[in-house]
Amino acid sequence: MVFKRSERVGDLLKREIGDIIGKELKDPRVGFATIISVDVSADLRHARVFFSVFGDRRVQEETQRGLDSARFFIQGEIGRRLRLKYTPELSFQFDRSIEYGFHISKLLKRVQKEDEG
Repeated sequence: MVFKRSERVGDLLKREIGDIIGKELKDPRVGFATIISVDVSADLRHARVFFSVFGDRRVQEETQRGLDSARFFIQGEIGRRLRLKYTPELSFQFDRSIEYGFHISKLLKRVQKEDEG
């Protein structure tokens, strides 16, 4: 399997951003955000960072605001740690895949109960 440079950089960014959020970011809005994946453009100039956090819609929105507010701090730390020629411009997006998975599981359980009953 051949890995593109953008995928390798995405893996590095995922690890480093998770570390920065967990150990250095002091914003209480971010809480226990988990970095799910990072999609880096082919030219390595842009990165979409997908995160997840447990909680209701309000918690998700607060986390989004906290990450958006810390974007430049995180980018600076990435530049310092990874020494890339260009530090990618980060954009944060809430990843609904876990939420969607729970919804599908509930639907499947409901269908299974209906089939049994």
